[in-house]
Amino acid sequence: MPVAFVLINAEIGSEEEVLNELNKVEGVEEAYIVYGVYDIVARVRADTMDKLKDVVTWNVRRLNKVRSTLTMIVVEPAK
Repeated sequence: MPVAFVLINAEIGSEEEVLNELNKVEGVEEAYIVYGVYDIVARVRADTMDKLKDVVTWNVRRLNKVRSTLTMIVVEPAK
């Protein structure tokens, strides 16, 4: 099962709102507000790479108040 970590920049002050919306997205397994360059980190899992791409493109990136994302697809999971 493909997994990706998505780093998200949200509009200032809307981090909790975006986090709450992320938690409703099918495929988002975990999401956290973080300090640093990005505001939120989410772990996304799907059955196929195409479905993973769709979740990130159509469900995460298009959430209201998401300004930008950086997607890191896991190549090799921890053993």
